[in-house]
Amino acid sequence: MAKYTVVTMPGDGIGNQVLPEALRVLKEVGFDADYVHGDIGWDFWCKEGNALPDRTIDLLTKHKLGLFGAITSKPNKEAQAELDPKLKGKGYVYYSPIVTMRQKFNLDVCMRPCVGFTGNPLNYIRKRVDGGFDEPQINTTVFRQNTEGMYAGIEWTNPPENVRAAIASHPKFKAFAHIPGLDLAVSLRIITRPAARRIITAAFEYAKRKKFKAVTICEKPNVVRETSGMMEETAKEVQKNYPDIQLWSTNIDAQLMWLNKNPEDYNVIVASNLFGDILSDAFAGLVGGLGFAASGNIGDTVAVFEPTHGSAPKYAELNPPIVNPIAMILSAAMMVEHVGEVEKAERIKSAVAAVIKEGKVRTYDMMRISGGAKSLSQGAVSTNQMTDAILAKLSRARAGGATA
Repeated sequence: MAKYTVVTMPGDGIGNQVLPEALRVLKEVGFDADYVHGDIGWDFWCKEGNALPDRTIDLLTKHKLGLFGAITSKPNKEAQAELDPKLKGKGYVYYSPIVTMRQKFNLDVCMRPCVGFTGNPLNYIRKRVDGGFDEPQINTTVFRQNTEGMYAGIEWTNPPENVRAAIASHPKFKAFAHIPGLDLAVSLRIITRPAARRIITAAFEYAKRKKFKAVTICEKPNVVRETSGMMEETAKEVQKNYPDIQLWSTNIDAQLMWLNKNPEDYNVIVASNLFGDILSDAFAGLVGGLGFAASGNIGDTVAVFEPTHGSAPKYAELNPPIVNPIAMILSAAMMVEHVGEVEKAERIKSAVAAVIKEGKVRTYDMMRISGGAKSLSQGAVSTNQMTDAILAKLSRARAGGATA
């Protein structure tokens, strides 16, 4: 009997291409697991009115670990148009399955590491005053609060009278009092102190474990005073338990400017949901883009790991597939580390790093060429060939050779 059981959820589009590549790597590194398939994605919305069927929730409840590929999400009008005619008019509403999963299992701690691998031609470089260039060593993990904030899903167009009356009690609403309900949309940004404390503590624990000198709280308390104010206030309280780790505070707009000036200074950043989403994509852009962006969604009992790229349907039908599997493979490495198999996780990351540093094998995105079938004739490798190269490094390391 295997040590772990992992629920694999390829989802939509290229999720079906990259997730099997991660499983190849997990097998090579000796991760002792059985894998059970979980239904998720757009097809299940269209056929069943639920992109995250209860049977998949049951699997995650039982097995606690999930590996997720990618998802297609569309606005509600398009979702309703593609719903099976037998289900139309019966009250079905499309919800993003990954957001539902996070809320269902309270996967409130989201970790998004952004690491600049040496030799990646997509890495950020900075011009020096002497005309030369520096390539800062970026090693940033964004801790994103995953279940609250602007993504809590509490919003209305034409809010009901009791809601409108409640918000009208705030003096600032006077400027909007004349707006008809059908022209008024309201989204609530909700922050709770327990959730803020949990994500901030997770960030400090990570900084302590990795021996980083500081944690940055990135919010906007000078304008969004109540919710960002609670995040910053909680960060100051939590920092008292970690006297050897500094607390830095930045505003989200200023942080996006500074990450293009001195991104190497920020090793651990913690933020609320929307700001964390923005930050992690911005930092990912400095280290090669979403083809290198892994993430973990972690709760008290269940954890689900996924690349942060989308389903990229325009590439999903190409044969052989050409998309970069590294983000998915790094997500699998995060899962392995999460369950305590640190040595195996480090081997995976070292093999990825060795392939990138060597520079002989690059997917189309790493070559800065257009994606499509022609990319292979221009020197890009397929999805499978990139994984083959990583497997070769793992095999060599296992045989006693170096990975770099």
